[in-house]
Amino acid sequence: MTSFGDLLGPQPVLLTGDDDAESDLLNGAVPAEVAAAHPTASIAWAYLAEAALAASTAAGEAGDTGAVIAAYAYARTGYHRGLDQLRRHGWKGFGPVPWSHEPNRGFLRCVGALARAAELIGEEDEHLRCLDLLNDSDPRAATELGLV
Repeated sequence: MTSFGDLLGPQPVLLTGDDDAESDLLNGAVPAEVAAAHPTASIAWAYLAEAALAASTAAGEAGDTGAVIAAYAYARTGYHRGLDQLRRHGWKGFGPVPWSHEPNRGFLRCVGALARAAELIGEEDEHLRCLDLLNDSDPRAATELGLV
């Protein structure tokens, strides 16, 4: 049985993460420099996407469309880098990607940021696909990311 209670489902995917990128970010390195040095690290793209979303909301009620588009692009990059890594770890396009496993959070945070950015630009189908992916990966992820 998987940790999500599905007898027939795949085992949860536990990504290995990027220790150097994670350490750099935790030690206050500039996220853009970390992304440039470690472009496969979803966590660096998540930092960039979340900062751009924060900047867009700091611009006021109308928001900053440029910052939202930047967030969308950063999040999509991290999402695709995460998909590559998930596939290398045996993920077949479905199955648990637990939030509780810290190295999975870069990918999950990118999916959450992509959901937010898609919603802000009115791309409802993408917004809903991202929410579905988060819920399929780990129902806890959307809650932890403040999306529910």
